[in-house]
Order: sequence, then structure tokens, then C-alpha cells
Amino acid sequence: MARQLVEHQLGDIRLIGFSVAGEETVIAAPELNACFDVGKAPAEILAVDHVLLSHGHMDHSAGLAYYFSQRNFIGITPGCVLTPRALADPIRDLLRVWGAIEGHVSPAKIVPLEPGDSYELRRGLQARTFAPNHGVPALGFCLVEVRRKLKPELSDRTGPELVELKKQGIEIEYTVEIPLVAYPGDTAEGAWSELDMVRKAKVLLLECTFFDPTHVRRARAGYHMHIRDIARLLRDLENEHVVLTHMTRRTAIRDAKQVLRKMVDEATLSRVKFLMDGRRYRPRRGLPGPPEDTPMRGGRAP
Repeated sequence: MARQLVEHQLGDIRLIGFSVAGEETVIAAPELNACFDVGKAPAEILAVDHVLLSHGHMDHSAGLAYYFSQRNFIGITPGCVLTPRALADPIRDLLRVWGAIEGHVSPAKIVPLEPGDSYELRRGLQARTFAPNHGVPALGFCLVEVRRKLKPELSDRTGPELVELKKQGIEIEYTVEIPLVAYPGDTAEGAWSELDMVRKAKVLLLECTFFDPTHVRRARAGYHMHIRDIARLLRDLENEHVVLTHMTRRTAIRDAKQVLRKMVDEATLSRVKFLMDGRRYRPRRGLPGPPEDTPMRGGRAP
């Protein structure tokens, strides 16, 4: 079956992606300039500058070298991958090997991270990391908007008065942090679900691989989620939207909805979406691509 990316508009957050367990997972938030995992690096995500790589399993990471190569080919700045620290050197090795095959090493920015780290994607937007439970080196990510606001008690002060307070070393602002999108990646249940940035993110991307009642042990063995786990977690999650990803082809979305409907109330069910139940994604104008006069042949663009 051919891959077709889907799109969801969840409030002011837009997601495009594809996620089928064992085949490919890639979910981009274009306006936030971040892509959770890279899958096989579809053309639609090449304009996104940051890949947040959850772990190294092939269905999540196979297109990483291609992502860097294609960005170089179409003449945009090198991409950046945020990766579990244990994978940083293997990724560098991967790029060197592909360089030997292709004739040159594609430029890339590789940022090794550990749980509890923070990386600024742009002013006012950070990627925070946490530890999922997947049995291999892995990271969960949360995109957090960071705002500075004037303290309420100073709202009636004039501009010059505020400047004078700052000169005196008085703090006139406070920080507000808004978790936007959380992505544990492939994971079993764990302490990660108790983190505020996960529980309270506007959008939570949550894997749900198994639905068959006889597959609970398979889920546990592979450090994956079963629909029973999802139903239990939903009771405590405060997210506006929970998007289920990483389903296998053995379960039809219609059947999955029916199973979940029997486990949660209607209010909870209304917050849940299945990623692959989104509308078909149609690329918008302005996506990067080879210039019109670039010959489509082997080798690099001139």
C-alpha cells in the first residue's frame, strides 16, 4: 500500500505525517519548525529544520541521511537532528559511510541530548527531553513555548518607571511556559506520563500499537502500548488533543475506534484522534524542491 501523508489542524497547531508500526513514523509540526522522527524522509518535511529523533529503530530513522542529503541538494541550510546521546556517534558514522558511497559527506548538525535537557529551536520555543520506556536508547520530546510577561502588580507603571526598576535590579517580568506538543515516541507505560509537560501539553502524540486483547504480552515484550494502557492513561491526562500513532495494519481505524469507545466516556473520546484518520495532505505552495533549471540526474546540484 502506497504511503499517503495526512494532516490535522488541532487548534493553532498543524501536524502532517504518517505512522504505521514497523513501516514508518514521521510527524511534522511545520509552523513550529520541528519534526518528530524522520521515517523515510518524505519530501514534505524537508523544509523543517529540526528532526527530534526519539530512537534508532529503522521505521523512525531510516531517512536521516537522505534528509541531510536532500536539503543540501536543494540548496537550503543543513538540517539539525536532536538525538539520544548514545546515537550521536553512530549517526556521524552513518553520514561518513554515505559520504563514501555518494562522493561527499552531507553537512549536518547533530545535537546529542539526555533526559532533562533543553534545546532552543528559536526564541521563545524550546525542545525539552524526558525518558520514555522503550528498552533502547530513547528520548521523549516536548515543544514548550516560553513567554515573558510583566508582573501584574506593575501593570500601571509607565515605560520610564519600568526602565528605572530594571536599572535598580528589580525583576519586572515572570516566565510563563506552555507545553505545546509532547511526543514520548515508542514506549511502554512509565514515569514519563506523570510529567506536567506531557500531561498538560495541548497535543499529546501517543503510540498505540496493539488492540487485540490477546496481545497484551506482546506489547509488554516490545515496550509498546496496548489500547488498555491508553484507556487507563486517558483518565489522568489533561491534553486538549491526544493523537494515537503507530498502529499496525492489522487493525482498521474503524475497529480501533469501536474498541476505545467501549473503554472511555464520550467526553474523553472526543479528545482522541487517530493520526492516520486525518485528511489527505496536499502540499502548499512554497515547499522546497530542486530549482526549475536543476537537472534531475545523479550527483549533486550544480
